[in-house]
Amino acid sequence: QVQLVESGGGLVQTGGSLRLSCAASGYTISSNVIGWFRQAPGKEREFVAAIRRSGSTYYSDSVKGRFTISRDNAKNTVYLQMNSLEPEDTAVYSCALSTRPDILGVYVSRQDAYAYWGQGTQVTVSS
Repeated sequence: QVQLVESGGGLVQTGGSLRLSCAASGYTISSNVIGWFRQAPGKEREFVAAIRRSGSTYYSDSVKGRFTISRDNAKNTVYLQMNSLEPEDTAVYSCALSTRPDILGVYVSRQDAYAYWGQGTQVTVSS
């Protein structure tokens, strides 16, 4: 049974930092693609970052240069380091595991490429 559990969310001031964790069980996290998505109230869920089997990383333009995705294979955990946080980053952040073992970089932002989703963790950035 595949399970993804996010943690590390919280309340921070503008310019602050948080590190989110995505702990996987029932599957080896490096065997597929892991993506981070976020959804703010009243808005559509959007792509944030992804890491492929090779370790290649991808970011949305809105977070590039501020967020870093990484993984610890020994802990079967993927991280999202978020720096220079802005109020616009406020959302529920979820991690997801891809359906296929690998996908091309141009497709990593597509929600339908992912089969398993965590419950999400709330990130709130105060003005």
